[in-house]
Amino acid sequence: MAVRHRLIRTSPANVWRTLSDVERYGEWVVGTSRAGLDEGRWPELGAALRYEIKFGPLALHNRTVVRRSEPDTALELEVDSGALGTARIAIEIRPWGKDTLIIFDEHPLRGAGGALHNGLLDAAQQLRHRAMLGRLARLCEDNEGPVHPAPGRPRPRRA
Repeated sequence: MAVRHRLIRTSPANVWRTLSDVERYGEWVVGTSRAGLDEGRWPELGAALRYEIKFGPLALHNRTVVRRSEPDTALELEVDSGALGTARIAIEIRPWGKDTLIIFDEHPLRGAGGALHNGLLDAAQQLRHRAMLGRLARLCEDNEGPVHPAPGRPRPRRA
């Protein structure tokens, strides 16, 4: 199981806005390309995305379904990676003063991913999650400007 957290210097509402934006999904999920809505209204319960994840010349065609959706609080997803199986991803959004603490928890549910799950894969997931949360933080903090500027970082100007 891979659990990682990150402090994002903006409000939970702004983090939720970014997580809710299908067009930005591929910008923060490492390796994702060609993401698009498959079913429903993202991120409502039961909504689904289809996308491709590339590892060099290999490409996985995945589908992610929303299993829990609580605006500004939590988003839980089930990722179906075909022959590799499924995984649960839980994103907890907590107010932390003026900022937001994101807790990202991923673990396999079914299939080969669960059978092959080990410490080495957890370490690789930790690296991927660090990159994803870094990207998510940048998107959220730049999304219409942060609610308050980070120390030493001026608030972006709006046109």
